[in-house]
Amino acid sequence: MTSPAFSTNYANHVLVASPNPVVRQRVLDGLRSPARRFEQATGGAEALVHLESGFWQVLFIDRRLPDLNAEELSQTVRQRFPEIEVVLLDADSDAVPGTAETEGRSPELWPGQAKNGDGRSNRNEVLSQDGENRFVSAERLYGEAPLPGMIGDSPIMQKVYQLVRMLAPRNTTVLITGPTGCGKELVARAIHELSPRARRSFAVVNCAAIPETLLEAELFGYARGAFTGAMQAYAGRIQTAQGGTLFLDEIGEMPLSLQPKLLRFLEQKELQRLGSADVIRVDARVVSATNAHLLSLVREGKFREDLYYRLCGFPIEVPPLQARKEDIAQLAAHFLEKYASHLPAQQLSAGALQLLKAQYWPGNIRELQNVIERAMILSEGAAMIRPDHLMFADSGARGSRLS
Repeated sequence: MTSPAFSTNYANHVLVASPNPVVRQRVLDGLRSPARRFEQATGGAEALVHLESGFWQVLFIDRRLPDLNAEELSQTVRQRFPEIEVVLLDADSDAVPGTAETEGRSPELWPGQAKNGDGRSNRNEVLSQDGENRFVSAERLYGEAPLPGMIGDSPIMQKVYQLVRMLAPRNTTVLITGPTGCGKELVARAIHELSPRARRSFAVVNCAAIPETLLEAELFGYARGAFTGAMQAYAGRIQTAQGGTLFLDEIGEMPLSLQPKLLRFLEQKELQRLGSADVIRVDARVVSATNAHLLSLVREGKFREDLYYRLCGFPIEVPPLQARKEDIAQLAAHFLEKYASHLPAQQLSAGALQLLKAQYWPGNIRELQNVIERAMILSEGAAMIRPDHLMFADSGARGSRLS
């Protein structure tokens, strides 16, 4: 049965607040009839602004709001706008459209929810716009939410998010591959933050940034007096990752002479500091990253094959920005907010966004970030970023003006 309050035309004035565009669109898709007025908000504060500026009949609130507590927001709306029906969406408890919690109407159903013969509601069941029942799982509604610190809802990134969530609880070694600037370290940090090791250290070693003569000491540590200038003992990065995660960035740059010692640590979880005969056991998960093709280095004799297979317990490939251009608008908005500081928020014009999507982006997300920062400087605080504000490193000139 369906509550009389939720008639066929009930969803004529709908507002949905969620940081996930997939959720917002699927709420609209799941309505019984096309909404005559459907607005979207990416957070709770933005939703309140919409509520103040117009008449609304129903508000959908994602429990995963980035700024406000969804429960507190729903209570505020009920007090200030008692005529508005509030629906909380919760993928974690399968309370997606069809099993959403409706504030003040817990025994009743919002449009499209049906009941079984025993009075219990069918999980994940909604009505499509032609009135037919269909099932929408929590995974289909939400997709995979972005990882901590990451942005983008493109299908190719959702596969990355899914793999990371599958891997995080395990101790499997992970090899993250992808071009420079695509976010490999963010993926590594997400693996750590979603793992049982999250409260312990995340130790980072950039194998390309430390001279070969110093890398062994930096990784494995050294005893006092091990060499000239070693006035006191140093634990080393591996030992500082005890109980946590060791992230070896640019692992393809690891000197061949050091690779056997790293292999021994991976196999035995033991190390010896320079100048010491003591064996130290270290429990650290190892996550590596590279923009090089390691198997090619193996064939060239520059990387040990046994070390490669030890590091590559599970491979994750992070796609280049070129393969996820549908995320550019969201990424650009994030960088606009990041660099806004105390200035008024800026937006991209349609022409500027079109130009950004037309680029090849050899520098990937890092390059996009630089372009946005330059555009904010060139725009001199204007409310709108135009195409002529965009300056790309490959041309050294501003972007072409588009309408």
